[in-house]
Amino acid sequence: MPSDTSRAAMPSTATLWQQRANQVLGRNGAFVALILLGAVMTALSRVFLTPQNLLNVGVQAAVVAILAFGQTFVIITSGIDLSVGSVAALSGIVVGYTSSTMGLNPLLALLLGLLSGVVTGLVSATMIAYGRLPAFIATMAMLSVARGFALVISGGRPLPQPHQVAWFGKTIGGWLPVPLLVMLVLGLVASFILNRTYAGRAMYAIGGNEEAARLSGINVRRQQLVTYALSGAFAAVAGLVLAGRLVSGQPQAASGYELDSIAAVVIGGASLAGGSGGIFGTFVGALVLAVIRNGLNLLNVSSFWQQIVIGVVIALAVLTDTLRRRRT
Repeated sequence: MPSDTSRAAMPSTATLWQQRANQVLGRNGAFVALILLGAVMTALSRVFLTPQNLLNVGVQAAVVAILAFGQTFVIITSGIDLSVGSVAALSGIVVGYTSSTMGLNPLLALLLGLLSGVVTGLVSATMIAYGRLPAFIATMAMLSVARGFALVISGGRPLPQPHQVAWFGKTIGGWLPVPLLVMLVLGLVASFILNRTYAGRAMYAIGGNEEAARLSGINVRRQQLVTYALSGAFAAVAGLVLAGRLVSGQPQAASGYELDSIAAVVIGGASLAGGSGGIFGTFVGALVLAVIRNGLNLLNVSSFWQQIVIGVVIALAVLTDTLRRRRT
């Protein structure tokens, strides 16, 4: 029989259940929050749970989710990419300018738009990996540079898009929005990269302990180039989706979206300290933001108040991450 001392050292059933509940909520907190938000919005608005409105939520989440998928890669490595919104705008402007003004083949223009995202990501990564600049500073500089290029190239005016880009704003079969489909496909691609490739494993290793990753044989600088190039590529795709929805390339498009993308990643359970996070959590985080905005619109809440609510949500998400790391 166990002694009194050993029995005292053993946790009680209630404590074990509490620990198990905390683990479940820690892994699925964003999903639980999404369900609760859906229940609240359903109670407050009869329109919320209709198929058309749910599709609208998906479309509203699409651009932020795609940006956040790329942001997830960066945050897992304990970095941050503040340039994704500007890069998204630049990709739409590049496609519009090269196709409508220069007369290039639309498919070639589309490739150049995607390439602009990869190049900006590589430039940011070069400053970080080889220039030893903090990611915050390097990507903040790229935020300004990319937005400036978008304004210079466009002359500050919207640029028309070829029908290949306009397709991103359409629906298939009269009911399936293309942005929603693109978001789901890119989510699967991002999940595959993160969980089934060497680059994905290296991201977790670098975020967990960069020096240990280097000593274990990982080329940290090269992996940083890959990580930020992927973030730029996802941002470029998000820009094309947004340009398709707007039917034009807007030099001021996606302004502030970098904060939403970071919020989606953190709400989804990733740590700003690096080493943890996942694509499904990020996807849920983007849906949480979209549900909040959609619900507030249905309730006729002023856009000014919506900004305040989203800011509070971002602050709470970061605070939760900080408290979680302290407990760990």
